[in-house]
Amino acid sequence: MKDLVSRCPIEEVMQILSGRWPTLLIYYLKQGTKRFSDLRRDNPTISHRMLALELRKLEDAGIVSRTEFGGYPLRVEYDLTAAGHALVPLIDALGDWWASVSARTDGEDRRSEIGASATTQRT
Repeated sequence: MKDLVSRCPIEEVMQILSGRWPTLLIYYLKQGTKRFSDLRRDNPTISHRMLALELRKLEDAGIVSRTEFGGYPLRVEYDLTAAGHALVPLIDALGDWWASVSARTDGEDRRSEIGASATTQRT
């Protein structure tokens, strides 16, 4: 059973994209090449260490590319790979979905509407 679960593509994707930062980093990198300090400015609540770890995870997954430029101080730039650019419409769609759900509820509890729409779609 464990082998079947580990082959699930959604589980693999969620291991890479889960958490607070990966989708936000992809969102900001869709605007183009950014330096580490640019990404820190875009995400002021992320720590230096966490940003480095998340970028490394996205790089290892083939979503982000890292380019080092020699010299002092060392300059590093990050950009989306083709695989990263392929994720952008999905992330934009999540944002659009959330905007439509939150606009319809007008301050009501969004979770109850989300659950109701999921139940309606399953039937």
